Amino acid sequence: MVVFAIFFALGVWLLQQQATLPDFAWAWLLLAFPLLYPLSRRRERARERDVEKARNYRHLIIHSIYFLLLAALACGAGFHHAAWQAGERLAVSLPDKWQGRDIEVVGVVAELPRRHERGLRFNFDVEQTLTPQVFVPQRIYLSTYSDEKTEPLELKAGERWRLTLRLRQPHGTANPHGFDFELWALERSLRATGYVHNKGDNRRIDMLADGLGYRIETWREAVRDKFDATLGAAPYAGVLSALAIGDQNSIPPSQWQVFTRTGVNHLMSISGLHITMLASLAFALVYWLWRRSARLTLFLPARKAAALAALLAAFSYALLSGFAVPAQRTVYMVGAVAAALWLNRNFSPGQILAIALLGVLVPDPWAVVSAGFWLSFGAVALILYVTAHRIGRSHWLMEYATVQWAMLVGLTPLLLGLFQQASLVSPVANAIAIPLVSLVVVPLALLGAVLPVEAPLWLAHLAMDGAMRFLEWLNALPQAVWTQHAPPAWSIAAAMLGALWMLLPRGFPARWLGILLLLPMFLNKPELPAQGALRLIVFDVGQGLAVAAQTRNHALLYDAGPDFSGEADSGNRILIPTLRALGIAGLDGLILSHDDSDHTGGAASLMQAMPVGWVSSSLPAAHPLLQSATLFPSSSPARVREELRRCHDGTNWNWDGVQFEMLHPASGDNNAKKPHDNDRSCVLRIGTGKHSVLLAGDIEKDSETRLIREHADRLFTSLLVVPHHGSRSSSSYDFVAATLPDYAVFTAGYRNRFGHPKEEVLQRYADSGAELLRSDEDGAILVEMGAQGLEVERYRKAHRRYWTHTPHP
Repeated sequence: MVVFAIFFALGVWLLQQQATLPDFAWAWLLLAFPLLYPLSRRRERARERDVEKARNYRHLIIHSIYFLLLAALACGAGFHHAAWQAGERLAVSLPDKWQGRDIEVVGVVAELPRRHERGLRFNFDVEQTLTPQVFVPQRIYLSTYSDEKTEPLELKAGERWRLTLRLRQPHGTANPHGFDFELWALERSLRATGYVHNKGDNRRIDMLADGLGYRIETWREAVRDKFDATLGAAPYAGVLSALAIGDQNSIPPSQWQVFTRTGVNHLMSISGLHITMLASLAFALVYWLWRRSARLTLFLPARKAAALAALLAAFSYALLSGFAVPAQRTVYMVGAVAAALWLNRNFSPGQILAIALLGVLVPDPWAVVSAGFWLSFGAVALILYVTAHRIGRSHWLMEYATVQWAMLVGLTPLLLGLFQQASLVSPVANAIAIPLVSLVVVPLALLGAVLPVEAPLWLAHLAMDGAMRFLEWLNALPQAVWTQHAPPAWSIAAAMLGALWMLLPRGFPARWLGILLLLPMFLNKPELPAQGALRLIVFDVGQGLAVAAQTRNHALLYDAGPDFSGEADSGNRILIPTLRALGIAGLDGLILSHDDSDHTGGAASLMQAMPVGWVSSSLPAAHPLLQSATLFPSSSPARVREELRRCHDGTNWNWDGVQFEMLHPASGDNNAKKPHDNDRSCVLRIGTGKHSVLLAGDIEKDSETRLIREHADRLFTSLLVVPHHGSRSSSSYDFVAATLPDYAVFTAGYRNRFGHPKEEVLQRYADSGAELLRSDEDGAILVEMGAQGLEVERYRKAHRRYWTHTPHP
């Protein structure tokens, strides 16, 4: 069982690394599974003989063949099962011609709606398509947006609605170490995304659709509404909602940051730990009560009844949480223990974990590439590794400390690989938070959800307030979190082996040698550009612009992308994770080309999260971004003023043999009457050797004319980030002829409402001989420029997976 589960998971993981789905030409080999039975029986008979005879060469061969065949066939089964699941799901897709067009449907709000700045987001199950000759996938992901002219739609979970939609195929941004929205949508079977058109015929048909799943979502929403009504604006109402019904979106980002930095974020939702606690409580209660009745005990042993009660409690609580991977893993493990009691068999801890592994991956093969899968199974495996099969019993406090130490050492490689950060205060934080949250806050929150009184909720909030005070104190410590570059995959594997070596039982010799296997993860840093070389990343931030330029000892960011909502922007969702993963811990400079939110939206988050040496912009001096800028070093007001610079023609500097020149705006143009005028964009030229890059912001034809007049000899370039995303107001014929780029990069959002880039502009650059690159089709553009020449990589193409969306013109 254990060997089969491990290699089945390996096969599933291998499938998720493929650029295209395989055919099933070799799947017939899986029919060889029944042939393993005779081999397994011979292996068992060999075990039953005396020890000396079982060690002979022949039996060793039989054992080896059995193991290799089992591993190969399990791996193949996992690979082809995942491929079959993926093929079935990818076969369902919204037709290209119906993207962006009005479609009328009838369906059900399939989950708890989540509020955002301007409306709601929710999954929607389509029951009927009213628009003729249109195919719409059964499950889609929708948003509503309110405006001044229309009343906001108040949709509730489980309601049946008639809606007018505008849909598109799932498409997300594609950046190094970034979030893969397309994989997220595929795993949840969301084969179209879109929004509710406010001018359509949108109306409620039924208050509650039939179906247990819809009823559960209705119960979840009722609990959330009760919490909101009882606690109102209490600061930790969202945390209690997350603990009771798994509504993690109710937790504000500022609190999530505290939980993440202190390493207790796994507690602030319905986690495996909470489900185990509730299942254990149900087991103990039913076992105690059942034994009080002789009739019940004769009818069914108390242990079996208690095991069934524990399984039902775990399953019910997991359903309330949305049945995420940690919840699934716990339910399957509880189910395995219950099955062992009912079947009067003993399952080892490894077999129980293997059953849970198969239970998660068989219905959801995409779970293997999620962070929750690795952290959840990794944590349980580490707990079993340091507690099971130990001789003698330690004091419970010593065992608790041992588990916390194992979590710190064993999960750090995974955390650095997945998130490039690990909390150094997590053992202390978890030592206090685990018993307080699991044994006090969660039970009180659940009582508050089911009882018609308010006291349990307020007591839970009071306990959570005490926990938060302690966590905020830990969070404020100067070295609470270790952050670094993304370590290579081989160093993570070596570190995991080192952690297991360090966690061997006491008395095992040379456990300290495990530290040596941990070192490559910290010391193996990304290779820096050579002297005189430039590394450039044109980020895929949707409809906006952000470009990172790195030399051997310096890093610069030109623009910071759009603001997606009040809490999410390009800075915290794209730029910061990517820059940190690439080994850029701070910026020497930040250039904000002009005052448009699609260029400055991520700047505030960026300046809060990493040190920035100076900011150069054409923004007004009183702009909130400049007034609140946190720069490093900023020891005095005079120093801050020096770090806030105006971009203007004539500014230039040299970093590590790479020349930077500001070509626009002209000196004295910073006080123009139009503070949002695109023509005030800072235009930056970066050159090394015979190659150069031109970053033109959103300049329009007037500024292009000035650049041709003043800097005609500086405009010819190897790579041009096309002005204003390829709009008609820019890229005049004269400008295209003056720049004559080898590569023309268009930064635009997928199916953006402006229609950028325009067809005539694309054709203009194509006619000039430029190779066209588009962030909506190619993802991030990675450029290496130096003595070896110019190398350009399209991230979406170079790192393609079988689920990667390919836009069709």
